[in-house]
Amino acid sequence: MEAVSEEGAPTETNGVSLGTGFAAVVPERLQQREAERREEAGRRRREREALTVQEEQSDYFTAAFAREREAIEALLGPGPDQGAEAVLEAGRRLQELQRLLTDSVLFLAPYEVRQAQAALSRLQDALSELRLQLQPKKRFAFKKALKKEVASAQAPPKPSGLPPLPPREEEAEAEPGCGFSRAEGQELELGPADLLQRDVVLSQLSRCRVWLRGNPNTLTVRGCRDCTVLCGPVSTSVMVDDCRDCLMALACQQLRTHCTTDTSFYVQVTCRAMLEDCRSVSFAPYTWSYAGIDADFETSRLDRSRDNWSQVDDFNWLARNQPSPNWRVIPDHERIMDWN
Repeated sequence: MEAVSEEGAPTETNGVSLGTGFAAVVPERLQQREAERREEAGRRRREREALTVQEEQSDYFTAAFAREREAIEALLGPGPDQGAEAVLEAGRRLQELQRLLTDSVLFLAPYEVRQAQAALSRLQDALSELRLQLQPKKRFAFKKALKKEVASAQAPPKPSGLPPLPPREEEAEAEPGCGFSRAEGQELELGPADLLQRDVVLSQLSRCRVWLRGNPNTLTVRGCRDCTVLCGPVSTSVMVDDCRDCLMALACQQLRTHCTTDTSFYVQVTCRAMLEDCRSVSFAPYTWSYAGIDADFETSRLDRSRDNWSQVDDFNWLARNQPSPNWRVIPDHERIMDWN
């Protein structure tokens, strides 16, 4: 029991003065609460300052991105200045615009990143289309046309009233300017001199193994089945469309994957990869290497310190509190380290 003196004041209990103890404890608690209050006020102030800086950075990015995008669209649009020099300038400015996005990812909202990536994809598609239009026509093409006319004249007439047969898919699709198309069960290879800043297309391949040792500008992989694609650093974007049961090693600024299933990606990508209408795809870090890859990274101007290989946006999965069931990270023990 607490000892009380005749005057009613607390006395010492077990050798401790109660009056002195209360006087010591109360200020200590007040000091602790004051310190916690100041710490919370400081944290809120820092958050407000960071938010202000982030908004200013976002506003700067939005203005700079819109300005450069309009300049590139003007270079790619119809007009008297449209030509090889305009294409080169548009390609250079597009790479700089991609780097602006890469440097700004840390303070941009996810929807801003997606909008910018979609705009870059449209510009890259327009640039690739214009490059194809400006490619010189193959020499002696008139001889092929003459042969077709002669063959048509010698062929028996078709019954009247029947519509002409549509062209076969392989005839309707243009041959890639750089790359491989419609091959089966082959080992295919291109080197640095073939790839340097070229737009590369791999299409309609089956059971092929492809080595691309060098620095392409863009890479498109479309309609491939049971293939392995090993590619050096790509300066801008990689588009993978309608592929199945494939294995790909890719280093790029932007990766877009559409309608692809049962495919593994070993990637180094500076922006977040984008999936649309994909399932059963998996990701791991880029581990392929070859003699001369360091020089190819230099010419590609990819920042090797920025790698978002495990950051994937699935446009078919909008729930933020649950991971997408359409892709996974490849466990360490399942990853390929030796590609020979």
